[in-house]
Amino acid sequence: MWTSRILSSTFRAAPLTQAAMKPQRAMTPATTFIRQSSSSTSAISYKRSHPHKRHPALTADYLHPAPPSAEEAVSNILYNTPPIGHKQTRQRHILNCLVQNEPGVLSRVSGILAGRGFNIDSLVVAKTEVADLSRMTIVLKGESTTVEQARRQLEDLVPVWAVLDYTGFKVIERELLLIKVSILGPEHVRAQMNSRAPNNYQLVQEETEEEMTPSNALRQTHAHLKSLTELAKLFQGKVVDVSSDCVVIELSAKPDRVDAFVKLVKPFGILEAARSGSMAMPRSPIYDRNDYEEEEEAEDQGSGVDASLLPPG
Repeated sequence: MWTSRILSSTFRAAPLTQAAMKPQRAMTPATTFIRQSSSSTSAISYKRSHPHKRHPALTADYLHPAPPSAEEAVSNILYNTPPIGHKQTRQRHILNCLVQNEPGVLSRVSGILAGRGFNIDSLVVAKTEVADLSRMTIVLKGESTTVEQARRQLEDLVPVWAVLDYTGFKVIERELLLIKVSILGPEHVRAQMNSRAPNNYQLVQEETEEEMTPSNALRQTHAHLKSLTELAKLFQGKVVDVSSDCVVIELSAKPDRVDAFVKLVKPFGILEAARSGSMAMPRSPIYDRNDYEEEEEAEDQGSGVDASLLPPG
């Protein structure tokens, strides 16, 4: 009886768990490799069946190579060495285009420059003394080779007569500036720009300076007007319009001087500013009387005939 109980308890089936009830998945090569490489013996057997590639031994030819020939050395310098001193730098270019005065020329010229990725700093176009001929002055920054390619492409246009690059030449460059500056002070600029009343001066006085008397305000505006007038004279400019709260100054100078003037009048309060862009024209050379005589002597000597070169008789 006890023997039957022991046998029945021994051969009794164990209860099936949830993991045992799931169907067994097929083992892929990746899972097989992971299962095999879980022990150290399987890793050693894998390394023995997949030996590493050994590097060849360092020979005397590798340690002490033969010197290259002259042809190999020159070829290495020309083709494998990076160039030195040929780095392209972006510089300022002034292009002067002589174009036919007809519709669509400006859009075609600007389209070619925009297609090459140029950002035009300034562009001025106007008629000349010749009928149906306009002069277009373009100022841009870029590499010399790229600008030269763009210049040749502009010359290929039908309405373009010629394109001249004045970079590196002595030119007369001027730019026109019209700037409206406040004479009430920098603290009133925002109220002047936002206000549309006919008398901005009274509105500004009521909003910002209620305690200032009319006499002090008048004295302050005249002091600012005098300072701006003297500053314009120093830059060879002039005041072209005066009102109760602002003045308009006209200035024609180089772009650098225009930038400097704008920085100097900025503390007064700039209400509006308009710049025409750069216009350029090459300077004419100055000749002395001695220079003309030397050129005439050189022409006379060059036109002379050597008697030894003449045929006999």
